[in-house]
Amino acid sequence: MKQVLVLGGSGFVGGHVCEKLVRAGYRVSVTTRKAVHARCVMHLPGLTVLECNIHDEAALARAMVGMHGVINLVAILHGSPPAFVHVHQDLPAKIARACVRSGVRHVVHISALGVDSAQPQAAPSNYLRSKALGEKLLADLLGWEHGGKGSCGLTVLRPSVIFGANDKFLNVFARLQAIFPVMPLAGADARFQPVWVQDVASAVISSLAHGLGQAPAVRVYELAGPQVYTLRQLVQFAARSSGIRQGLGRPVIGLPLWMGRIQAFVLGMMPGEPVMSQDNLDSMRLDNVAAGGLPGLEALGIEASSLEAIGPQYLFPKPASQGLLGVRNRHR
Repeated sequence: MKQVLVLGGSGFVGGHVCEKLVRAGYRVSVTTRKAVHARCVMHLPGLTVLECNIHDEAALARAMVGMHGVINLVAILHGSPPAFVHVHQDLPAKIARACVRSGVRHVVHISALGVDSAQPQAAPSNYLRSKALGEKLLADLLGWEHGGKGSCGLTVLRPSVIFGANDKFLNVFARLQAIFPVMPLAGADARFQPVWVQDVASAVISSLAHGLGQAPAVRVYELAGPQVYTLRQLVQFAARSSGIRQGLGRPVIGLPLWMGRIQAFVLGMMPGEPVMSQDNLDSMRLDNVAAGGLPGLEALGIEASSLEAIGPQYLFPKPASQGLLGVRNRHR
């Protein structure tokens, strides 16, 4: 039975990846600083939770001993420039060195659509620059620099924005429209090609299987759904699907860039994870859509699922006949 180490296995995408790995017959280990943080996956049969500081390179190398594959799902959307470097560049470098030391055969790394590892400094945001540099560091330190041939293979997956139950994208816009009478929106014309979380998880499993079954190589895939939307259209879709104003939603007011900057600054100062930051606005200067020059989901044997088919299933509010409220109503 092949053993796989998952970094970021307790997150939104990680839960789906771990479940599919277990179903596919892998023996899975998930790293976390505290075991309680991985309670969403610790029930899976044969899965082991390892308490480990993955930013400690020696501890990371120990966690990789005996592993055939490593999956890196660790990422942040918001933070300072040093935070992006720490997570998106320093960590991939440590992963690469630990993989070489531990004899890992294949790495699957989640990056982002719009990343260009050949020209990382050309990216408009800290997020995209750090992601691009992280890809390059990972490939170079695994031995693939300047056309070299490493002993550890690498698959880089570049997804568009990921949607699914419990996502922090469409759900957030649905909740905001349940509160506010209008929806002022920075970057309203930015374009996205949303991809279902289950399709991303399937791509991870397929990439791992291909990587472990073939000679080491570097492969890059763009993961995108079947349709392109503007951010405005996605916000309106979230409202319709969640039943805001009987499916009419709220008026969406696109903001000019200077007002969007102000909105992002204010949102970034609020407690908790911001809905939008200045760096997010910078990222949206590039369309988050597949360029078409790289293979996609179909090359991994996956038919992309549409947002229209999946989104309403988790955004639509529960009818009054369901849940605890329904029980109370039926017994009045």
